[in-house]
Amino acid sequence: MPRAALESGIELEYTTFGDSGNPSLLLVNGYTSQMIVWEQEFLDGLVAQGLHVVIYDNRDVGLSTKFDGQLVDPMQVLQSLMAGEQVDVPYTLSDMAADGMDLLSYLGIDRAHIAGVSMGGMIVQMMAIEHPARIISLTSIMSSPGDPKVGQPSAEARAALLAPPAIEREAYIEEATRARVWLSRKYYSEEATKNRSARQFDRVFYPEGFTRQLAAIYATGDRSDRLRALDVPTLVMHGRDDQLITPSGGERTAELIAGANYLLVSDMGHDLPVPLAPVFAEAIGGHTRTAAH
Repeated sequence: MPRAALESGIELEYTTFGDSGNPSLLLVNGYTSQMIVWEQEFLDGLVAQGLHVVIYDNRDVGLSTKFDGQLVDPMQVLQSLMAGEQVDVPYTLSDMAADGMDLLSYLGIDRAHIAGVSMGGMIVQMMAIEHPARIISLTSIMSSPGDPKVGQPSAEARAALLAPPAIEREAYIEEATRARVWLSRKYYSEEATKNRSARQFDRVFYPEGFTRQLAAIYATGDRSDRLRALDVPTLVMHGRDDQLITPSGGERTAELIAGANYLLVSDMGHDLPVPLAPVFAEAIGGHTRTAAH
């Protein structure tokens, strides 16, 4: 896969799908996930909708730039923020949003549609807030506005998310099944979950980056006021069964952004199950076409 050396000094591993002459859609991954987790059926569906799709590894994950040695305690960051204290973190979601915009510039793309899942949804929200002239449309998927009153995980999901990852391959793959609590119940496959975890472990296992990404989420804080000021065609998608970012997070995001459409999907948890790929691709494709007119 190609690698983009950005003017900021960050290097991003990326790849593209579809005709570069078509409107571009930048897809942004969630917390700790690598670009290889996008299911091919979903990518193919987006290409069939007439889109040129760009995917990449966020900083601190996969094959993109790592911030080795810049240690941070996400829980301490959160506690400091709750106490009204200033925090010092290696980077925030604003920096991660700038990475995506810089990747588009590297590819010669002036304006694009953007879509992100979970933390990626938070990142694309920041893209729209801070780089509005470059955004044709926004799709925020299973995400939230950063308001601590909405989208909070169930106790079981929170415990599974924050548990320290195993460092031995087989144990890490086995522990991936903890995600069952937030994945789509109807379509859950233990084999597929383990296979996805194995692919990521074998490509790059870098748990140090997990803490910095989580700290970036916490340090960025509540985007509600800035989302109210957005003037961009927006689609918000959320799973009715999501236990990691519960549906109130998506509902509130859609309420904040003027004119946003809210799609609450039955039988969807905190993932994009392959059987629902046509639903997701058609929704995003229709949204991008409407926004372009």
